[in-house]
Amino acid sequence: MDYKYSSSSIEDTMELAQNIESEKFPNMIICLNGELGSGKTIFVKGFAGALGIEENITSPTFNLIKEYVNGEMPLYHMDMYRFDNKSNPEEIEEYFTKGGVTIIEWPEMIEDILPEERLDIKIKVIDENRRVIILKPYGEKYEKLCDSVL
Repeated sequence: MDYKYSSSSIEDTMELAQNIESEKFPNMIICLNGELGSGKTIFVKGFAGALGIEENITSPTFNLIKEYVNGEMPLYHMDMYRFDNKSNPEEIEEYFTKGGVTIIEWPEMIEDILPEERLDIKIKVIDENRRVIILKPYGEKYEKLCDSVL
């Protein structure tokens, strides 16, 4: 079952992320889909802020992975846009079980190694300010999360 959320502003998107963060659990996987500029990094900023991470959150485009370990729980922010298949996918997979939250931008680049249980979030741009955010949970924990947040 898909869940839909309408965002009319950056603040709405950040609020959704904060609400999802309130239901966090170790080894949580969130896959963010959306075109450039749709608000994926805004979502991560909201989530990180709710975790108590005070560092400036930026897209890890050239690093692939940024680790933020000074919050309530570690946050692993991945951007797979520049991931190439020559890289070692085991290095990516190990983050899925490190006890933190992993948020992946451009997850389609590593679709074959994504865990079966995860939360997929697609951000669709309506206009300059408005977005439709579609949450698709895979697994019981993620279904319960969506039920409690939306």
